Amino acid sequence: MRIMRNFAGWLIILTLTSTMAWANVKPVKFDPARNRLIAYMLSHQLPAQHFSHVPFDDALSEKAFALYLRQLDPRKRFLLQSDVDELSAFADHIDDELRRGRIVLPDAGMQILNDRIRQVKAMLDSIMNKGFDPERKEYIESDPKKINWTKSREELADRWRKVLKLQVLDEYLNDLDKAKKEKNTKAKAEKKKTSITDSPTWKKALATVRERNLHYFDRLLRESRQDHYNRYFDAVARAFDPHTNYLPPTSKEDFDIHMSGSLEGIGALLREDDGHIKVVRIIPGSAAERQGQLQAEDTILSVAEKGGKPVDINDMRIREAVSYIRGPKGTEVILTVRKPDGVKQVIPIVRDVVKIEETYVKSTVLTGHQGEKVGYIRIPSFYRDFNAPRDGRSGRNVTDDTRRALVELKKKGISGLILDLRNNGGGALTDAVDISGLFLPGGPVVQVKNFQGMIRVLEDGDANVVYGGPLVVLVNQFSASASEILAAALQDYGRAIIIGGEHTHGKGTVQALIDLNRNLPLLHLKKYDDLGALKVTIQKFYRITGGSTKYKGVEPDIFAPGMLDYLKTGEKYMDNSLPWDTVQ
Repeated sequence: MRIMRNFAGWLIILTLTSTMAWANVKPVKFDPARNRLIAYMLSHQLPAQHFSHVPFDDALSEKAFALYLRQLDPRKRFLLQSDVDELSAFADHIDDELRRGRIVLPDAGMQILNDRIRQVKAMLDSIMNKGFDPERKEYIESDPKKINWTKSREELADRWRKVLKLQVLDEYLNDLDKAKKEKNTKAKAEKKKTSITDSPTWKKALATVRERNLHYFDRLLRESRQDHYNRYFDAVARAFDPHTNYLPPTSKEDFDIHMSGSLEGIGALLREDDGHIKVVRIIPGSAAERQGQLQAEDTILSVAEKGGKPVDINDMRIREAVSYIRGPKGTEVILTVRKPDGVKQVIPIVRDVVKIEETYVKSTVLTGHQGEKVGYIRIPSFYRDFNAPRDGRSGRNVTDDTRRALVELKKKGISGLILDLRNNGGGALTDAVDISGLFLPGGPVVQVKNFQGMIRVLEDGDANVVYGGPLVVLVNQFSASASEILAAALQDYGRAIIIGGEHTHGKGTVQALIDLNRNLPLLHLKKYDDLGALKVTIQKFYRITGGSTKYKGVEPDIFAPGMLDYLKTGEKYMDNSLPWDTVQ
Protein backbone atom coordinates (compact mmCIF):
# COMPACT_ATOMS: atom_id res chain seq x y z
CA MET A 1 0.00 0.00 0.00
CA ARG A 2 1.62 3.27 -1.12
CA ILE A 3 0.91 6.80 0.04
CA MET A 4 2.76 8.72 -2.65
CA ARG A 5 5.72 8.19 -4.90
CA ASN A 6 8.37 9.26 -2.39
CA PHE A 7 6.92 7.49 0.63
CA ALA A 8 8.28 4.04 1.36
CA GLY A 9 5.00 2.68 2.74
CA TRP A 10 2.61 2.81 5.64
CA LEU A 11 4.29 1.93 8.87
CA ILE A 12 3.11 1.63 12.40
CA ILE A 13 6.29 1.26 14.37
CA LEU A 14 6.67 1.63 18.12
CA THR A 15 10.45 1.55 18.33
CA LEU A 16 13.41 0.66 16.20
CA THR A 17 15.29 -2.38 17.31
CA SER A 18 18.81 -1.45 18.31
CA THR A 19 20.92 -3.22 15.71
CA MET A 20 24.21 -1.41 16.08
CA ALA A 21 26.12 -4.48 15.02
CA TRP A 22 24.33 -4.64 11.69
CA ALA A 23 25.17 -1.21 10.29
CA ASN A 24 26.73 -1.16 6.83
CA VAL A 25 26.60 2.48 5.78
CA LYS A 26 30.00 4.16 6.05
CA PRO A 27 30.14 7.06 8.53
CA VAL A 28 29.24 10.35 6.83
CA LYS A 29 31.94 13.02 6.82
CA PHE A 30 30.85 16.30 8.34
CA ASP A 31 29.70 18.70 5.64
CA PRO A 32 28.20 22.06 6.75
CA ALA A 33 26.35 22.48 3.45
CA ARG A 34 24.81 19.01 3.74
CA ASN A 35 23.60 19.75 7.28
CA ARG A 36 22.16 23.10 6.22
CA LEU A 37 20.22 21.28 3.52
CA ILE A 38 18.89 18.71 6.00
CA ALA A 39 17.87 21.54 8.34
CA TYR A 40 16.06 23.34 5.52
CA MET A 41 14.22 20.16 4.50
CA LEU A 42 13.17 19.39 8.09
CA SER A 43 11.85 22.91 8.58
CA HIS A 44 9.63 22.50 5.50
CA GLN A 45 8.78 18.78 5.40
CA LEU A 46 7.80 18.32 9.04
CA PRO A 47 5.09 21.03 9.27
CA ALA A 48 3.76 20.09 5.83
CA GLN A 49 3.66 16.30 6.19
CA HIS A 50 2.93 15.77 9.90
CA PHE A 51 -0.61 14.90 10.97
CA SER A 52 -0.89 17.88 13.31
CA HIS A 53 0.15 20.44 10.66
CA VAL A 54 1.37 22.70 13.45
CA PRO A 55 3.65 25.62 12.54
CA PHE A 56 7.33 25.34 13.40
CA ASP A 57 7.37 28.24 15.84
CA ASP A 58 9.00 29.21 19.15
CA ALA A 59 6.72 26.86 21.13
CA LEU A 60 7.78 23.88 19.06
CA SER A 61 11.40 25.03 19.32
CA GLU A 62 11.19 24.88 23.10
CA LYS A 63 9.88 21.31 22.91
CA ALA A 64 12.75 20.40 20.60
CA PHE A 65 15.25 22.01 22.96
CA ALA A 66 13.95 20.04 25.94
CA LEU A 67 14.38 16.81 23.99
CA TYR A 68 17.83 17.87 22.76
CA LEU A 69 18.99 18.64 26.29
CA ARG A 70 17.69 15.32 27.57
CA GLN A 71 19.62 13.32 24.98
CA LEU A 72 22.76 15.47 25.46
CA ASP A 73 23.10 14.46 29.12
CA PRO A 74 20.25 12.01 29.83
CA ARG A 75 21.27 11.13 33.41
CA LYS A 76 22.40 14.63 34.45
CA ARG A 77 25.91 13.48 35.24
CA PHE A 78 27.97 16.02 33.29
CA LEU A 79 26.30 19.39 32.70
CA LEU A 80 26.05 22.03 35.41
CA GLN A 81 23.04 24.29 35.87
CA SER A 82 25.14 27.14 34.45
CA ASP A 83 25.72 25.08 31.28
CA VAL A 84 22.00 24.48 30.92
CA ASP A 85 21.32 28.19 31.41
CA GLU A 86 23.85 29.03 28.70
CA LEU A 87 22.36 26.56 26.23
CA SER A 88 18.81 27.70 27.07
CA ALA A 89 19.47 30.88 25.14
CA PHE A 90 18.86 28.74 22.03
CA ALA A 91 15.59 27.25 23.30
CA ASP A 92 13.19 29.37 21.25
CA HIS A 93 15.51 29.91 18.27
CA ILE A 94 15.75 26.40 16.82
CA ASP A 95 13.11 27.18 14.20
CA ASP A 96 15.15 30.20 13.12
CA GLU A 97 18.37 28.13 13.03
CA LEU A 98 16.83 25.59 10.70
CA ARG A 99 15.23 28.08 8.32
CA ARG A 100 18.31 30.29 8.02
CA GLY A 101 20.81 27.45 7.95
CA ARG A 102 22.84 28.98 10.78
CA ILE A 103 23.02 26.01 13.12
CA VAL A 104 24.83 26.69 16.38
CA LEU A 105 23.22 24.63 19.17
CA PRO A 106 24.73 21.17 18.42
CA ASP A 107 28.23 22.64 18.22
CA ALA A 108 27.77 24.59 21.44
CA GLY A 109 26.30 21.56 23.18
CA MET A 110 29.11 19.30 21.99
CA GLN A 111 31.82 21.67 23.21
CA ILE A 112 30.28 22.17 26.65
CA LEU A 113 29.54 18.46 27.10
CA ASN A 114 33.03 17.34 26.06
CA ASP A 115 34.63 19.87 28.42
CA ARG A 116 32.56 18.50 31.30
CA ILE A 117 33.32 14.88 30.36
CA ARG A 118 37.04 15.65 30.48
CA GLN A 119 36.61 17.30 33.88
CA VAL A 120 34.72 14.29 35.26
CA LYS A 121 37.34 11.97 33.79
CA ALA A 122 40.01 13.96 35.63
CA MET A 123 38.01 13.56 38.88
CA LEU A 124 37.89 9.79 38.57
CA ASP A 125 41.28 8.96 40.08
CA SER A 126 40.78 11.35 42.98
CA ILE A 127 37.38 9.88 43.83
CA MET A 128 38.50 6.27 43.45
CA ASN A 129 41.74 6.78 45.41
CA LYS A 130 39.84 8.17 48.40
CA GLY A 131 37.86 4.95 48.48
CA PHE A 132 34.33 4.28 49.71
CA ASP A 133 32.84 3.25 53.02
CA PRO A 134 30.58 0.26 52.26
CA GLU A 135 29.10 0.41 55.76
CA ARG A 136 27.90 4.01 55.40
CA LYS A 137 24.26 4.27 54.32
CA GLU A 138 23.73 6.69 51.46
CA TYR A 139 20.99 7.31 48.93
CA ILE A 140 21.14 8.05 45.23
CA GLU A 141 18.17 8.94 43.03
CA SER A 142 18.30 6.96 39.78
CA ASP A 143 15.44 8.78 38.03
CA PRO A 144 16.89 11.86 36.26
CA LYS A 145 13.45 13.48 36.22
CA LYS A 146 13.57 13.69 40.01
CA ILE A 147 16.98 15.36 40.32
CA ASN A 148 18.25 18.82 39.45
CA TRP A 149 21.33 19.78 37.51
CA THR A 150 24.31 20.20 39.81
CA LYS A 151 25.28 23.79 40.59
CA SER A 152 29.03 23.38 41.06
CA ARG A 153 31.93 21.09 40.23
CA GLU A 154 32.03 20.05 43.88
CA GLU A 155 28.39 18.97 43.76
CA LEU A 156 29.05 17.18 40.46
CA ALA A 157 32.01 15.36 42.03
CA ASP A 158 29.85 14.22 44.94
CA ARG A 159 27.18 12.94 42.54
CA TRP A 160 29.84 10.92 40.76
CA ARG A 161 31.20 9.68 44.10
CA LYS A 162 27.82 8.13 44.85
CA VAL A 163 27.47 6.75 41.32
CA LEU A 164 30.89 5.12 41.49
CA LYS A 165 30.28 3.78 45.00
CA LEU A 166 27.08 2.11 43.80
CA GLN A 167 28.92 0.60 40.83
CA VAL A 168 31.68 -0.76 43.07
CA LEU A 169 29.16 -2.27 45.50
CA ASP A 170 27.28 -3.89 42.60
CA GLU A 171 30.49 -5.31 41.15
CA TYR A 172 31.65 -6.56 44.55
CA LEU A 173 28.35 -8.27 45.39
CA ASN A 174 28.04 -9.78 41.92
CA ASP A 175 31.52 -11.26 42.27
CA LEU A 176 30.65 -12.72 45.67
CA ASP A 177 27.40 -14.19 44.32
CA LYS A 178 29.30 -15.74 41.44
CA ALA A 179 31.79 -17.27 43.87
CA LYS A 180 28.95 -18.72 45.96
CA LYS A 181 27.31 -20.30 42.92
CA GLU A 182 30.62 -21.85 41.96
CA LYS A 183 30.96 -23.11 45.56
CA ASN A 184 34.17 -21.15 45.82
CA THR A 185 35.80 -20.84 49.23
CA LYS A 186 36.67 -17.21 48.47
CA ALA A 187 33.25 -15.99 49.58
CA LYS A 188 33.53 -17.78 52.93
CA ALA A 189 37.08 -16.60 53.49
CA GLU A 190 36.21 -12.98 52.84
CA LYS A 191 33.34 -13.10 55.32
CA LYS A 192 35.91 -13.68 58.07
CA LYS A 193 37.90 -10.55 57.19
CA THR A 194 37.41 -7.56 59.44
CA SER A 195 37.31 -5.09 56.57
CA ILE A 196 35.54 -5.49 53.25
CA THR A 197 37.77 -2.84 51.71
CA ASP A 198 40.89 -4.96 52.32
CA SER A 199 39.51 -7.96 50.44
CA PRO A 200 40.79 -8.94 46.97
CA THR A 201 37.22 -8.92 45.66
CA TRP A 202 36.72 -5.29 46.75
CA LYS A 203 40.02 -4.24 45.17
CA LYS A 204 39.11 -6.06 41.98
CA ALA A 205 35.74 -4.26 41.93
CA LEU A 206 37.51 -0.89 42.29
CA ALA A 207 39.84 -1.68 39.39
CA THR A 208 36.99 -2.92 37.19
CA VAL A 209 34.84 0.16 37.80
CA ARG A 210 37.76 2.50 37.20
CA GLU A 211 38.63 0.84 33.88
CA ARG A 212 35.01 0.61 32.75
CA ASN A 213 34.37 4.31 33.33
CA LEU A 214 37.59 5.36 31.61
CA HIS A 215 36.42 3.48 28.51
CA TYR A 216 32.96 5.03 28.92
CA PHE A 217 34.37 8.57 28.96
CA ASP A 218 36.60 7.84 25.97
CA ARG A 219 33.64 6.43 24.06
CA LEU A 220 31.61 9.57 24.73
CA LEU A 221 34.48 11.79 23.62
CA ARG A 222 34.71 9.86 20.34
CA GLU A 223 31.20 10.94 19.39
CA SER A 224 31.60 12.89 16.16
CA ARG A 225 30.33 16.32 15.27
CA GLN A 226 27.92 14.66 12.84
CA ASP A 227 26.60 12.41 15.63
CA HIS A 228 25.68 15.52 17.60
CA TYR A 229 23.96 17.08 14.57
CA ASN A 230 22.01 13.87 13.93
CA ARG A 231 20.68 13.84 17.50
CA TYR A 232 19.81 17.52 17.19
CA PHE A 233 17.81 16.83 14.02
CA ASP A 234 16.05 13.91 15.71
CA ALA A 235 15.09 16.10 18.68
CA VAL A 236 13.53 18.53 16.21
CA ALA A 237 11.49 15.72 14.65
CA ARG A 238 10.38 14.25 17.99
CA ALA A 239 9.05 17.65 19.04
CA PHE A 240 6.11 16.93 16.71
CA ASP A 241 5.34 13.57 18.37
CA PRO A 242 7.33 10.66 19.83
CA HIS A 243 7.05 8.51 16.69
CA THR A 244 8.37 11.11 14.27
CA ASN A 245 12.12 10.78 13.81
CA TYR A 246 15.04 11.88 11.71
CA LEU A 247 16.91 8.76 10.60
CA PRO A 248 20.52 9.35 9.56
CA PRO A 249 21.83 6.90 6.94
CA THR A 250 22.96 4.33 9.52
CA SER A 251 19.63 4.41 11.38
CA LYS A 252 17.74 4.23 8.08
CA GLU A 253 19.59 1.03 7.23
CA ASP A 254 18.87 -0.34 10.72
CA PHE A 255 15.21 0.42 10.05
CA ASP A 256 15.28 -1.43 6.70
CA ILE A 257 16.94 -4.43 8.35
CA HIS A 258 14.36 -4.43 11.14
CA MET A 259 11.50 -4.30 8.63
CA SER A 260 12.87 -6.90 6.20
CA GLY A 261 14.59 -9.23 8.66
CA SER A 262 17.61 -9.60 6.39
CA LEU A 263 20.90 -7.95 5.49
CA GLU A 264 24.05 -8.61 3.50
CA GLY A 265 27.14 -9.44 5.54
CA ILE A 266 28.89 -12.28 7.35
CA GLY A 267 26.28 -13.10 10.00
CA ALA A 268 28.01 -12.38 13.29
CA LEU A 269 26.45 -10.52 16.20
CA LEU A 270 29.09 -8.24 17.74
CA ARG A 271 29.57 -6.18 20.87
CA GLU A 272 32.03 -3.57 22.09
CA ASP A 273 34.10 -4.70 25.07
CA ASP A 274 36.64 -2.30 26.59
CA GLY A 275 37.71 -0.93 23.23
CA HIS A 276 37.64 -4.30 21.45
CA ILE A 277 35.09 -5.73 19.03
CA LYS A 278 34.06 -9.20 20.17
CA VAL A 279 31.86 -11.84 18.59
CA VAL A 280 28.76 -12.58 20.68
CA ARG A 281 27.38 -15.35 18.50
CA ILE A 282 27.24 -16.61 14.93
CA ILE A 283 23.88 -16.44 13.13
CA PRO A 284 22.69 -19.94 12.11
CA GLY A 285 22.90 -20.53 8.35
CA SER A 286 25.07 -17.46 7.79
CA ALA A 287 28.27 -17.09 5.76
CA ALA A 288 30.32 -17.07 8.96
CA GLU A 289 28.77 -20.34 10.13
CA ARG A 290 29.38 -22.01 6.77
CA GLN A 291 33.01 -20.85 6.75
CA GLY A 292 33.36 -22.29 10.24
CA GLN A 293 36.41 -20.52 11.69
CA LEU A 294 34.88 -17.44 13.34
CA GLN A 295 33.52 -18.28 16.78
CA ALA A 296 31.85 -16.61 19.75
CA GLU A 297 34.30 -14.74 22.03
CA ASP A 298 36.77 -14.14 19.18
CA THR A 299 38.17 -10.59 19.19
CA ILE A 300 38.34 -8.95 15.75
CA LEU A 301 41.58 -6.99 15.42
CA SER A 302 41.53 -5.80 11.80
CA VAL A 303 39.39 -5.96 8.67
CA ALA A 304 40.42 -5.96 5.01
CA GLU A 305 38.74 -6.29 1.66
CA LYS A 306 40.24 -8.97 -0.58
CA GLY A 307 43.46 -7.50 -1.95
CA GLY A 308 43.20 -4.42 0.28
CA LYS A 309 45.09 -3.14 3.30
CA PRO A 310 43.87 -4.19 6.75
CA VAL A 311 42.09 -1.57 8.87
CA ASP A 312 42.81 -1.71 12.61
CA ILE A 313 39.47 -1.59 14.45
CA ASN A 314 40.74 -1.52 18.05
CA ASP A 315 39.19 1.39 19.97
CA MET A 316 36.79 1.94 17.08
CA ARG A 317 33.09 2.51 17.76
CA ILE A 318 31.10 -0.60 16.94
CA ARG A 319 29.01 1.06 14.25
CA GLU A 320 32.12 2.22 12.41
CA ALA A 321 33.85 -1.15 12.84
CA VAL A 322 30.89 -3.04 11.44
CA SER A 323 30.73 -0.71 8.44
CA TYR A 324 34.05 -2.25 7.39
CA ILE A 325 32.95 -5.83 8.09
CA ARG A 326 29.65 -5.76 6.21
CA GLY A 327 29.35 -5.43 2.47
CA PRO A 328 27.61 -6.68 -0.68
CA LYS A 329 26.79 -10.33 -1.23
CA GLY A 330 29.57 -12.23 -3.00
CA THR A 331 32.45 -10.01 -1.85
CA GLU A 332 35.18 -11.31 0.42
CA VAL A 333 36.19 -9.78 3.73
CA ILE A 334 39.33 -10.88 5.57
CA LEU A 335 39.26 -10.73 9.37
CA THR A 336 42.28 -10.95 11.63
CA VAL A 337 41.05 -12.23 14.98
CA ARG A 338 42.49 -13.19 18.34
CA LYS A 339 41.09 -16.41 19.76
CA PRO A 340 40.29 -16.70 23.49
CA ASP A 341 43.56 -18.62 23.96
CA GLY A 342 45.52 -15.69 22.50
CA VAL A 343 46.26 -17.26 19.11
CA LYS A 344 45.85 -14.95 16.10
CA GLN A 345 44.07 -16.22 13.00
CA VAL A 346 43.29 -14.77 9.57
CA ILE A 347 39.77 -15.70 8.45
CA PRO A 348 38.42 -15.04 4.92
CA ILE A 349 34.61 -14.97 4.62
CA VAL A 350 32.53 -14.46 1.48
CA ARG A 351 29.61 -12.20 2.39
CA ASP A 352 26.06 -13.37 1.78
CA VAL A 353 22.46 -12.56 2.67
CA VAL A 354 21.89 -13.02 6.41
CA LYS A 355 18.44 -13.93 7.63
CA ILE A 356 17.74 -12.70 11.16
CA GLU A 357 15.56 -15.60 12.24
CA GLU A 358 14.47 -13.87 15.46
CA THR A 359 12.51 -11.48 13.25
CA TYR A 360 10.33 -14.14 11.65
CA VAL A 361 7.16 -16.00 12.57
CA LYS A 362 7.69 -19.16 14.64
CA SER A 363 5.17 -21.93 15.27
CA THR A 364 4.87 -25.22 17.12
CA VAL A 365 2.31 -27.65 18.51
CA LEU A 366 1.68 -27.86 22.26
CA THR A 367 0.33 -31.17 23.53
CA GLY A 368 -1.95 -31.28 26.59
CA HIS A 369 -2.20 -33.92 29.31
CA GLN A 370 -4.99 -35.71 27.46
CA GLY A 371 -3.27 -35.56 24.09
CA GLU A 372 -5.09 -32.51 22.77
CA LYS A 373 -3.08 -30.42 20.33
CA VAL A 374 -2.94 -26.63 20.51
CA GLY A 375 -1.11 -24.59 17.90
CA TYR A 376 1.20 -21.78 18.93
CA ILE A 377 2.33 -18.95 16.63
CA ARG A 378 4.65 -16.16 17.72
CA ILE A 379 4.72 -13.00 15.61
CA PRO A 380 7.71 -10.90 16.81
CA SER A 381 7.03 -8.02 14.38
CA PHE A 382 4.99 -7.12 11.32
CA TYR A 383 7.92 -7.29 8.94
CA ARG A 384 7.87 -6.60 5.20
CA ASP A 385 10.71 -6.01 2.77
CA PHE A 386 9.56 -2.77 1.11
CA ASN A 387 12.64 -2.68 -1.13
CA ALA A 388 12.01 -6.10 -2.68
CA PRO A 389 9.60 -4.99 -5.47
CA ARG A 390 11.94 -2.16 -6.45
CA ASP A 391 14.86 -4.59 -6.61
CA GLY A 392 12.90 -7.12 -8.65
CA ARG A 393 12.75 -9.83 -6.01
CA SER A 394 10.10 -11.42 -3.82
CA GLY A 395 10.76 -10.27 -0.28
CA ARG A 396 9.59 -12.07 2.81
CA ASN A 397 6.59 -10.75 4.75
CA VAL A 398 4.78 -11.63 7.94
CA THR A 399 1.39 -12.33 6.31
CA ASP A 400 2.67 -15.09 4.03
CA ASP A 401 4.70 -16.63 6.87
CA THR A 402 1.67 -16.61 9.19
CA ARG A 403 -0.53 -18.15 6.51
CA ARG A 404 1.99 -20.96 5.96
CA ALA A 405 2.23 -21.57 9.70
CA LEU A 406 -1.57 -21.81 10.00
CA VAL A 407 -1.81 -24.29 7.13
CA GLU A 408 0.91 -26.49 8.63
CA LEU A 409 -0.67 -26.42 12.10
CA LYS A 410 -4.09 -27.35 10.69
CA LYS A 411 -2.51 -30.37 8.98
CA LYS A 412 -1.30 -31.51 12.40
CA GLY A 413 -4.86 -31.54 13.74
CA ILE A 414 -4.83 -28.69 16.25
CA SER A 415 -7.99 -28.07 18.28
CA GLY A 416 -7.13 -24.47 19.19
CA LEU A 417 -4.58 -21.75 18.54
CA ILE A 418 -2.52 -19.33 20.63
CA LEU A 419 -1.36 -16.22 18.77
CA ASP A 420 1.47 -14.54 20.69
CA LEU A 421 1.84 -10.78 20.09
CA ARG A 422 3.74 -9.99 23.27
CA ASN A 423 6.60 -7.50 22.82
CA ASN A 424 5.58 -6.97 19.18
CA GLY A 425 6.14 -3.26 18.57
CA GLY A 426 4.44 -3.06 15.18
CA GLY A 427 5.39 -2.91 11.53
CA ALA A 428 3.57 -2.64 8.22
CA LEU A 429 -0.05 -1.48 8.32
CA THR A 430 -0.97 -3.61 5.32
CA ASP A 431 0.03 -6.75 7.18
CA ALA A 432 -2.04 -5.85 10.23
CA VAL A 433 -5.07 -5.81 7.92
CA ASP A 434 -4.06 -8.89 5.93
CA ILE A 435 -3.33 -11.06 8.97
CA SER A 436 -6.69 -10.09 10.47
CA GLY A 437 -8.20 -11.46 7.27
CA LEU A 438 -6.66 -14.87 7.91
CA PHE A 439 -9.09 -15.23 10.84
CA LEU A 440 -12.07 -13.13 9.62
CA PRO A 441 -14.53 -13.64 6.74
CA GLY A 442 -13.90 -10.23 5.20
CA GLY A 443 -15.03 -6.79 6.32
CA PRO A 444 -13.63 -3.62 7.94
CA VAL A 445 -10.51 -4.02 10.08
CA VAL A 446 -9.36 -0.51 10.99
CA GLN A 447 -10.14 3.14 10.25
CA VAL A 448 -7.50 5.77 9.48
CA LYS A 449 -7.88 9.57 9.57
CA ASN A 450 -5.58 12.12 7.94
CA PHE A 451 -4.86 15.73 8.95
CA GLN A 452 -7.87 16.97 6.97
CA GLY A 453 -10.20 14.76 9.00
CA MET A 454 -10.91 12.42 6.10
CA ILE A 455 -11.61 8.88 7.32
CA ARG A 456 -10.81 5.78 5.30
CA VAL A 457 -11.87 2.26 6.25
CA LEU A 458 -9.30 -0.44 5.52
CA GLU A 459 -10.98 -3.76 4.84
CA ASP A 460 -10.12 -7.40 4.44
CA GLY A 461 -11.37 -8.05 0.94
CA ASP A 462 -10.96 -11.82 1.05
CA ALA A 463 -13.93 -13.76 2.42
CA ASN A 464 -11.85 -16.91 2.85
CA VAL A 465 -10.80 -17.82 6.40
CA VAL A 466 -7.55 -19.73 6.81
CA TYR A 467 -8.22 -20.64 10.45
CA GLY A 468 -11.67 -20.51 12.02
CA GLY A 469 -11.18 -22.48 15.24
CA PRO A 470 -10.82 -21.37 18.87
CA LEU A 471 -8.32 -18.54 19.20
CA VAL A 472 -6.45 -16.90 22.08
CA VAL A 473 -4.27 -13.81 21.60
CA LEU A 474 -1.50 -12.99 24.09
CA VAL A 475 -0.53 -9.32 24.56
CA ASN A 476 1.38 -7.13 27.01
CA GLN A 477 2.32 -3.47 27.47
CA PHE A 478 4.90 -3.76 24.70
CA SER A 479 2.35 -4.93 22.14
CA ALA A 480 1.86 -1.85 20.00
CA SER A 481 0.62 -0.42 16.72
CA ALA A 482 -0.03 -3.24 14.23
CA SER A 483 -0.34 -5.65 17.17
CA GLU A 484 -3.07 -3.46 18.64
CA ILE A 485 -4.90 -3.23 15.32
CA LEU A 486 -4.92 -7.01 14.97
CA ALA A 487 -5.88 -7.67 18.60
CA ALA A 488 -8.59 -4.99 18.54
CA ALA A 489 -10.15 -6.30 15.32
CA LEU A 490 -10.26 -9.88 16.58
CA GLN A 491 -11.74 -8.66 19.87
CA ASP A 492 -14.34 -6.40 18.25
CA TYR A 493 -15.56 -9.23 16.01
CA GLY A 494 -15.69 -11.60 18.98
CA ARG A 495 -13.25 -13.79 17.11
CA ALA A 496 -10.63 -14.22 19.85
CA ILE A 497 -10.12 -14.04 23.59
CA ILE A 498 -7.43 -11.50 24.47
CA ILE A 499 -5.22 -12.39 27.45
CA GLY A 500 -2.62 -10.05 28.91
CA GLY A 501 -1.73 -7.23 31.27
CA GLU A 502 -3.83 -4.20 32.09
CA HIS A 503 -3.64 -2.91 28.52
CA THR A 504 -1.39 -2.82 25.46
CA HIS A 505 0.98 0.04 24.66
CA GLY A 506 -1.68 2.50 23.53
CA LYS A 507 -0.31 3.74 20.22
CA GLY A 508 -2.78 5.03 17.68
CA THR A 509 -0.80 6.61 14.85
CA VAL A 510 0.50 5.69 11.40
CA GLN A 511 3.91 6.71 10.08
CA ALA A 512 5.36 7.10 6.59
CA LEU A 513 9.00 7.01 5.61
CA ILE A 514 10.23 9.94 3.50
CA ASP A 515 13.56 9.48 1.73
CA LEU A 516 15.19 12.92 1.86
CA ASN A 517 17.42 12.03 -1.08
CA ARG A 518 14.33 11.81 -3.30
CA ASN A 519 12.83 15.06 -2.06
CA LEU A 520 15.68 17.47 -2.79
CA PRO A 521 14.69 21.05 -3.64
CA LEU A 522 15.30 21.78 -7.32
CA LEU A 523 18.00 24.34 -6.57
CA HIS A 524 20.13 21.77 -4.75
CA LEU A 525 21.61 19.85 -7.65
CA LYS A 526 24.90 19.11 -5.89
CA LYS A 527 25.44 15.46 -5.04
CA TYR A 528 25.60 15.15 -1.25
CA ASP A 529 26.31 12.11 0.84
CA ASP A 530 23.18 10.22 1.87
CA LEU A 531 20.84 12.64 3.66
CA GLY A 532 18.89 10.00 5.57
CA ALA A 533 15.12 9.89 5.98
CA LEU A 534 12.20 11.17 7.99
CA LYS A 535 9.72 8.88 9.72
CA VAL A 536 6.64 11.08 10.02
CA THR A 537 3.27 10.55 11.68
CA ILE A 538 0.67 11.15 8.94
CA GLN A 539 -2.51 9.50 10.27
CA LYS A 540 -4.33 8.27 13.34
CA PHE A 541 -5.98 4.85 13.40
CA TYR A 542 -9.19 3.75 15.12
CA ARG A 543 -11.02 0.53 15.90
CA ILE A 544 -13.97 -0.48 13.74
CA THR A 545 -16.19 0.69 16.62
CA GLY A 546 -14.76 4.21 16.31
CA GLY A 547 -12.82 3.89 19.54
CA SER A 548 -9.13 4.61 19.77
CA THR A 549 -6.28 2.53 21.15
CA LYS A 550 -4.48 5.79 21.95
CA TYR A 551 -3.27 5.78 25.58
CA LYS A 552 -5.81 3.11 26.62
CA GLY A 553 -4.54 0.39 24.31
CA VAL A 554 -6.46 -2.86 23.97
CA GLU A 555 -7.85 -4.06 27.28
CA PRO A 556 -7.76 -7.86 27.67
CA ASP A 557 -10.76 -10.10 28.14
CA ILE A 558 -8.77 -12.03 30.74
CA PHE A 559 -6.33 -10.10 32.90
CA ALA A 560 -3.03 -11.88 33.54
CA PRO A 561 -0.99 -9.88 36.06
CA GLY A 562 2.72 -9.55 35.43
CA MET A 563 5.82 -7.54 36.20
CA LEU A 564 5.12 -5.02 33.44
CA ASP A 565 1.96 -3.84 35.22
CA TYR A 566 4.17 -1.96 37.68
CA LEU A 567 6.26 -0.16 35.06
CA LYS A 568 5.41 3.24 33.62
CA THR A 569 5.38 2.11 30.02
CA GLY A 570 3.10 3.10 27.20
CA GLU A 571 2.05 5.98 25.01
CA LYS A 572 0.61 8.05 27.84
CA TYR A 573 4.08 8.39 29.37
CA MET A 574 5.73 9.61 26.16
CA ASP A 575 6.57 13.26 25.46
CA ASN A 576 4.55 15.23 22.89
CA SER A 577 2.12 12.39 22.23
CA LEU A 578 -0.90 13.32 20.10
CA PRO A 579 -4.21 13.60 22.01
CA TRP A 580 -6.78 10.83 22.38
CA ASP A 581 -10.00 11.08 20.37
CA THR A 582 -12.63 8.95 18.64
CA VAL A 583 -14.46 8.88 15.31
CA GLN A 584 -18.10 8.29 14.52
